[in-house]
Amino acid sequence: MKHLLDIKDLSVAELDELIAVANDIIADPRKYSEACHGKKLATLFFEPSTRTRLSFEAAMYELGGNVLSVAGANTSSAAKGESIADTARVVSCYADIMAMRHPKEGAPLVAAMNSSIPVINAGDGGHNHPTQTLADLLTISREKGRFDHLTVGLCGDLKFGRTVHSLIHALSRYEGVKFVLISPEELKVPSYVKAEALKTRNVPYEQTTDLSEALPSLDILYMTRVQRERFFNEEDYLRLKDSYILTPEKLKAAKADLCVMHPLPRVNEISVAVDSDPRACYFKQVLYGKYMRMALILKLLEVKV
Repeated sequence: MKHLLDIKDLSVAELDELIAVANDIIADPRKYSEACHGKKLATLFFEPSTRTRLSFEAAMYELGGNVLSVAGANTSSAAKGESIADTARVVSCYADIMAMRHPKEGAPLVAAMNSSIPVINAGDGGHNHPTQTLADLLTISREKGRFDHLTVGLCGDLKFGRTVHSLIHALSRYEGVKFVLISPEELKVPSYVKAEALKTRNVPYEQTTDLSEALPSLDILYMTRVQRERFFNEEDYLRLKDSYILTPEKLKAAKADLCVMHPLPRVNEISVAVDSDPRACYFKQVLYGKYMRMALILKLLEVKV
């Protein structure tokens, strides 16, 4: 049995396979409409979510399966003190596969160690968000046609941004990729991520605090919000929350085929005036996330279509 806890759990070949299946689903959704008939997905979300939870649930419904949902720790036995291990054992009695989001790093790993069904990490604290990275990869593949030889700008909260950490690990495996890490000094990419993903593979990267200076060289700009829920005090959040705001004026200096991405939700970091720019890809990302989660569910349940 296989789980997905970290994007590194998937080889490049497996990523390519998932993208191929997702593209096939986009081309012929009716072919997959009963693929998971009789199967149940449990979504355990102990942290707020709109896109990821609904995306998983829409994915399972569109595969012909059913969904059991826990939305919020206060609506589950976690509020009574039930351990993650026991929750995983219980859910294994009811569902065929589970997706878990939890504020504590490593919670999905504990669930996987005690589960008799596949576990998908739907985001654990500031650590990892592998299925968002699957959505990101399908977006890049469809918009740019390749993963190699791209200059990728990551902007905003790079310290706590689990989507950023997972994307760095995924793209660093492709030839010719260069990263431009744009953040305040206080929110730089953690040293362990740079050591594991960039330095061990000799992936070129530069760090800067200046978005405008970095923009002209980028093929992809991945914006992130400064996450209030990850800060220990309100003062630091308020000081840093509007560090970067992407506007149409700033985009004038960018490439005509730049791909602007964001894992959402956004707060102020992308002006709504950018939404009408053909380079804005963040709502496409949302849709692509559903297709990649459909492909992932099929893979982990070993369903062939």
